[in-house]
Amino acid sequence: MRVISGTQKGIPLKAVPGNSTRPTTDKVKESIFNMIGPYFSGGTGLDLYAGSGGLGIEALSRGFSKMIFVDKDMKAIQTVKSNLAACHFSDQSEVYRNDAERALKAVAKRELAFDGIFLDPPYAKQQLERLLKRIDEQNLLAEDGFIVCEYGSSDTLSEKIGSLLQIRTETYGMIRVSIFKRGKE
Repeated sequence: MRVISGTQKGIPLKAVPGNSTRPTTDKVKESIFNMIGPYFSGGTGLDLYAGSGGLGIEALSRGFSKMIFVDKDMKAIQTVKSNLAACHFSDQSEVYRNDAERALKAVAKRELAFDGIFLDPPYAKQQLERLLKRIDEQNLLAEDGFIVCEYGSSDTLSEKIGSLLQIRTETYGMIRVSIFKRGKE
């Protein structure tokens, strides 16, 4: 695993020890950023279920100015912090040990809206539609923002969840990636 492109291109990233997390492969990560970017001029992001932090770190390397990383696993939090330090992104990041639902409530209280949200929950505990609904209801996505959902290819997501529309879906073997944006009224 490494940073694919941008200011920190080529820096290796540590994986979370053990088998509790499944890192996004470099191939899938590159495909995701080709769909949503590939580069950005600023923006704030949320990497929920951060794992090693690979998606959020890639967004920072490609131009996001700030990223919030959330994971409930302590080993994941330690790995994210280590990877952020290796990439010199600690000052642009906030890292929290929390579950997804509580984290969304906390950012809603801060009245934050994100330009990019990365959702990559454990495939066996799929709860993406509920999270997407909560993100929409709490207005956590900026007007022109995007949400990246990574999940098992045997699952599907609704094409419309509240005001969020699925604008693109790609399948990579056992992995499916869907991109959501706000629908234009």
